[in-house]
This record gives sequence, C-alpha cells and structure tokens, in this order.
Amino acid sequence: MTTKILILRAAGINCDGETAVACALAGGQPERIHVNRIAEEPSRLLDYAGLVIPGGFSYGDHLGAGKLLAVDLIHRLGATLRQFVDDGRPVLGICNGFQVLVKSGLLPGLPGDARQTVTLAANARGSYECRWVRLTADQGSPCIYTRGIDDPFMLPVGHGEGRLLADDAELDRLEAAGQVALRYVDEYGSPANGYPTNPNGAARDIAGLCDARGAVFGLMPHPDRAYLPQLHPDWLRTRSRREGDGLPIFRNMIVYARGI
Repeated sequence: MTTKILILRAAGINCDGETAVACALAGGQPERIHVNRIAEEPSRLLDYAGLVIPGGFSYGDHLGAGKLLAVDLIHRLGATLRQFVDDGRPVLGICNGFQVLVKSGLLPGLPGDARQTVTLAANARGSYECRWVRLTADQGSPCIYTRGIDDPFMLPVGHGEGRLLADDAELDRLEAAGQVALRYVDEYGSPANGYPTNPNGAARDIAGLCDARGAVFGLMPHPDRAYLPQLHPDWLRTRSRREGDGLPIFRNMIVYARGI
C-alpha cells in the first residue's frame, strides 16, 4: 500500500530529491511538484495524504528565510491549505520548510489565529552552521513524527537562520502544550548548554515545533540527510545501525497519513 505525499518545489528549494527518496524508503509515494502547478488548481492539494516543504533557500530567502514562499502559500493556496491542515493531514517542514510554516502562521498554529507568534532569526554567531547535532524528542508531545523515538539521536543541520525566538509567555505556553517536540542536547542527552551543541542559539534549545494536534511539524535539522545508516558520521564504528536516524520521522508520517 502506498500513500501519496506531495513534495513541494519552488525556486531555490534544493532538498526535494533526498526528501522524496526518504519518503519512498518509508513506504510513501512521493511526487515532486512545483508550487505554481498546484496554485493553478489548488484543489489538487487535496489529492495527497501528506505534504512536505523541503529545505533549501526558497526564492533566495529574500525578505528573510522562507518569507516569500510563506506569502505565496497564504495568498495562492490559503483556503485549501487550511482545509488540508484542518483535515488532520500531516505537514512536515524541514529547515527552510520550517521557516515557511512559522512565517505562514501554520506553526505554532494557535486555534483560529493565524498570527506569527515565533520566529526563526539569524544564528547567534552570525554564521552558517553545517554540522551534526544530537537531539531528543519530548515523550509527552502530541507530535506524530517523533512517536517511538525514545533515545537521543543525531541529524545534520545546515542553516544561517535557525534561532527560534519568542517571548517567555509564548515559550511557556508551547512547553505546557507539548508543542516543543524536539530539542538540542549534548552527548549525554542533557541540555545543550550553548554552542556548538545548540548550533544557532535557539531559545530553550528548541529544534522543532508541532501544532496542538501534532500533525504539523517543523524542524531545523535535516532528517532527509540521514535516512541511511551510511550517512551517519560514525558509520564505520557503528555498523550495527539498520537505518538512518532520520527515517523514523518519515515512517511515522506515512503510517499516520494512512490512518486518516
């Protein structure tokens, strides 16, 4: 049984290929389609069981990372995209895709409120960060993508604007609701305690957020670059790995989409 997953393409997005491969390995049927083709007939979006907005530099990140694609989605697919989300269909945003979800208001996704309440700002050190990081999933989160991921795991990051920021009241609300689905941690699984374990300076070590239902999820690290065990930097020392640390995220998405 296959599940159709839309991998959204746009000018500057450059991770759609590996994202499609990861979805296929997880049991889905990915289709890479340009946003313009979907905007010509927005109802086509509803032909898919899930949506992934991959990483890259959509529209060159002019006006800020992910901002123009977020505006594009709001004004060209707004009502249909909202129906897609309201139906409970999974939406995954990776790196630039996370930035798009935040700046479109789909994350954190306050019920009945499309305001942007968090942002992803320039990295605290002012430099592009490309490294593997260790992460832990919140076991109390409703996030469907991190189900069964009980131990710390590793994914690579590659971004210049990944520092999640919000006021303390909003951060408290997100934590209480379990929407802080993913955090940066150190090699012992303890709080990141600064750079480089927290590569961008994100508030409270936040690496990923989900909406209240847990079906919309955005993260700065790249599970699409870690779908095979051979892609892990310690592969030569840990040949017992049967799959990449990023693959369960895609598998959880596919399994959930099939059950809707």
